[in-house]
Amino acid sequence: MNVSPVLALAGLAVVGLLATRLPRPRWRHVASLDVLLAAGGPLVLLGLALGPGIDLLDRPALRSIAPVTALAIGWLGAGLGARFEWRYVRRIPRARWRLALLGATAALAAVALAARLALRLAPALGAAWVPRLPAILTLGAIAAASGPVVVALLVRMVGMGRRTARATELGATLETAYAALLLTVPLALHRPHPSSAGPELGWLAAIVFTAGSGALAGMVYVSLARLRPAHEDLGLALLATLLFGAGIGYAADLSPFVVCALATALIVNVAPAPRRHVVRQVLTRWTPAACAVILLVAGASLALPTGWILVAAPLGAVARIAAKWAAVRYGRGLLQLTAVPPDAGLATAAQGAAAVALGLNFAIMYDGGGVLTTVVLGVAVAQLAAPPLLRLVLGTTPAPLTQAPALPELSRGRSTELTT
Repeated sequence: MNVSPVLALAGLAVVGLLATRLPRPRWRHVASLDVLLAAGGPLVLLGLALGPGIDLLDRPALRSIAPVTALAIGWLGAGLGARFEWRYVRRIPRARWRLALLGATAALAAVALAARLALRLAPALGAAWVPRLPAILTLGAIAAASGPVVVALLVRMVGMGRRTARATELGATLETAYAALLLTVPLALHRPHPSSAGPELGWLAAIVFTAGSGALAGMVYVSLARLRPAHEDLGLALLATLLFGAGIGYAADLSPFVVCALATALIVNVAPAPRRHVVRQVLTRWTPAACAVILLVAGASLALPTGWILVAAPLGAVARIAAKWAAVRYGRGLLQLTAVPPDAGLATAAQGAAAVALGLNFAIMYDGGGVLTTVVLGVAVAQLAAPPLLRLVLGTTPAPLTQAPALPELSRGRSTELTT
């Protein structure tokens, strides 16, 4: 079925606007399915029905709205970057940095090795995870990510203490930022025009270009805000900035997520306080719409080149969770994290729209529907497993995850919840 790009774009706009108006449910009892529903699982199923189901959002339509998808991906990245204001970052205990790095690195290594082993045991996966090296690196990088808002929702649902809940959400934020930076490596390996006459950028040059693009986009906002300092114009300036940053990422085969994250990280550290608050307010207001677009497009982009994906994705999710748990349980002594509960690695097991956005970024660049399907299934397994795992953490010890007397936050107030 051939669908007008305008019609497809209008449908995405309607879904996004409805997502911002839907009331948030209040769950009395915590169940795994509750987390999956609250995190946007029905939107993925809707996209699956509109895409592979009835071909309303077929591949030509998805390619035509790819710039809008890139903007939604960049919007989530911007929400993550807005958390990293230096005056809050410098107050994060070193133990928290080490804990996040330990769990995320263990998940990266475990899933990447599991993917490599799966390709040897099931050669049919080679047709789904292409190109192989970037696909393996992408699966590993996304395994390092968590879901800050999903984790925050979950800890409130199970009734965690305020300090412990903030520590858990902070760990999820650091892990997701680490994963986004790691993803720049497989994306930098992309070579869209191998036969072109112009010289190709190496992967290191592509990473440097990503950082430069983020800085340039951030300075665009600073310049626009100085020219039009009125409060009502700052939201438009932010939209123009993210359009510029996501456009650079999409056109230059970079990561819109990372470019926009770097841009907003620069903005919240350079712009005056009133403008920083406007940035966070605008991002918070429209993040549900961006999440809705990402989940809907991800559902429409799913592909199943081989049934082995249905086996590999859950096993990869199990390997990720087991690696995070084992790394913290047996590595906390070596890193002087003895005050951390032994099962603390399970607290950030849940993943959300940020992980899906990173997988969608890979799918847009490499046309990798098989990798995206693996990521989405892995996220679903992580969300289903998160409630019992978090109860296990609470059952072992109710103590805070750090020794800090007053846990810092990466941004001010509850406006920190900008990305799932």
